[in-house]
Amino acid sequence: MTNPIYLDYAATTPIAPEVVDSMLPYLSNTALFGNPSSLHSFGEKSGDAVEYARKTIAEYLHCKAKELIFTSGATESNNLAIKGIASAYRNQGKHIITSAIEHKAVLDTCKYLETQGFEVTYLRPNNKGLIVLDDILNAITGETILVSIMQVNNETGVIQPIGEIAQALKDKPLFFHVDAAQSAGKIAIDLSTTPIDLMSISAHKFYGPKGIGGLYISKRKKPHLQPIVHGGGQEHGLRPGTLPTHQIVGMATAFQLAQKNLSKDFEHCRQLKRSLLDILLQVEGVTLNGGQEHALPNIINLSFDQVGSDSLIIALRDSLAISSGSACNSGAIEASHVLRAMGIEGDRLYGAIRISLGRYTTEAEIKKAGHAIAEEIRRLRELALT
Repeated sequence: MTNPIYLDYAATTPIAPEVVDSMLPYLSNTALFGNPSSLHSFGEKSGDAVEYARKTIAEYLHCKAKELIFTSGATESNNLAIKGIASAYRNQGKHIITSAIEHKAVLDTCKYLETQGFEVTYLRPNNKGLIVLDDILNAITGETILVSIMQVNNETGVIQPIGEIAQALKDKPLFFHVDAAQSAGKIAIDLSTTPIDLMSISAHKFYGPKGIGGLYISKRKKPHLQPIVHGGGQEHGLRPGTLPTHQIVGMATAFQLAQKNLSKDFEHCRQLKRSLLDILLQVEGVTLNGGQEHALPNIINLSFDQVGSDSLIIALRDSLAISSGSACNSGAIEASHVLRAMGIEGDRLYGAIRISLGRYTTEAEIKKAGHAIAEEIRRLRELALT
């Protein structure tokens, strides 16, 4: 059996060959395996590699290297940012603002804080999937200590107006956190001109290794975070534990490749999306979910009348790798909380699938996938009539 066509890049990306090559010396070379915290020459070599990688990533984000700490990924970064602020500033206020379309790493963290006495406002998007700035501003109270809004939605690809939000919040006595898991490495991010206080990133979303990510902590407002893990002084005491040199080096290489290929990757996905929609929009009862004028081209969310997403995904699982939304729901196929928050119900909600494209997707693959999906939709509808 041939390998299925992979169209789930929003869940994770294949690691780039150049990234693997950059990591190998730190996995196999006996002179480069040292603990970066150690003072001897082995540790010094690893420590130098870590700090060079930190500087490389900072250059891409246009921030200072000392404003970046390494974590295991965006989930941990989101937890550290939100819980860290909540714990450190609870005496100043216990109100947090976020949106109903955030990743579960943000939503579940906020739900936990509600059990700890915090109040959380979950803003609903408009029907295009955008969070309205006035809704954020109107939700702020004297108790608000944090606003957390994602940059790119992982199910619809809709890009939130992060720059506009950041400017509106920059002089207010609160902190602004951005989950950039789906945007870092795919669109330009300039933290020197966008007053974001905290930003979460994850390497495996842009062709880097799994298990490594980062949290940007701005020196502008100097947010003080309480650590959520204890046991050492690494990463300014905020994320203790031995640093995985090979993963950090791989993350930096992935960022370098992303910077080099930013426009090329964007245009490649835009063309693939056009080719796919040329096929699928010819099928009756197909709807695009999320505003298309402000969205990344690599994430496409569609609904099919009279066809459940679970039936379609299972029927195609041997030939196509697609999903119904976030990959972080323990493998469960369930109705999207993102689409529901946008006011989508019925067939359009339960028939929604996410197709996400990437650097290694080919034109031939996308056309083959489009025809396979179209054919399966017709087959499933015919079965429903018998």
